[in-house]
Amino acid sequence: MKVRNSLKSLRGRHRNNRIVRRKGRVYIINKTNRRFKARQG
Repeated sequence: MKVRNSLKSLRGRHRNNRIVRRKGRVYIINKTNRRFKARQG
């Protein structure tokens, strides 16, 4: 999992990327391609 300070650019890399907010942190998750995982904060 990558820790990034900006997730907007990562969201466009794959069409199934989703931005999810959990416990004050912002995550990028992708059900079909598990490589794309990132966290902010």
